[in-house]
Amino acid sequence: MTDITRRRSDKKREAIIQAATQAFQEFGVNGTSMDKLAELANVSKRTVYNHFSTKEYLVMHLIKEQWQSALVDINAEYKSDSPLNEQLEELVFQEVSFMCSDSHLELARVAIGHFFYKPEKLKDEVTQLKAQESSLHRWLKKAEADNRLTFEDIEQVVNEIDSLIKGQSFWPQLFKIEDNLSDDDKWRITRNIVAMVLSRYEC
Repeated sequence: MTDITRRRSDKKREAIIQAATQAFQEFGVNGTSMDKLAELANVSKRTVYNHFSTKEYLVMHLIKEQWQSALVDINAEYKSDSPLNEQLEELVFQEVSFMCSDSHLELARVAIGHFFYKPEKLKDEVTQLKAQESSLHRWLKKAEADNRLTFEDIEQVVNEIDSLIKGQSFWPQLFKIEDNLSDDDKWRITRNIVAMVLSRYEC
């Protein structure tokens, strides 16, 4: 593939992704067809399928982009002279808000529904997401290096925090078994999680 052809292909792929982002927000994931995506991206339907074999794989791509933007790319500076609870609360609140956001939940419902009967593939997709070092990872490492937190396995700590967050803000919202969380609810969940984590790991 020549550089010109590759650039043209990359531009079409980006146009499809932008069209999907726009369409999913406006019509919802289930209300958006591949024909609609082709129309919005100004490409052929065949081109859409060449880049994304199913709508679900396109959804997974957008989830990864959301994850990258909300949990990986954010700059959470560790401050040695600031209270741990205040710093950690900011990080946890960011994740709580992301996990129960409408845009993330809608994409997650489609992805989980599609991969539910393909557990190995779902495991691979989740593993790729979790392989990225999040801002929480980086903050925990710095707090431990500063001798303000103590733990043997950082992955264990991250998984514990992740389970607490998802158990209260993601899964109940995903299945719509609880009302939408207000900001007060999110902060209450956040503070309780941080209090539990620090009671276990703060020096």
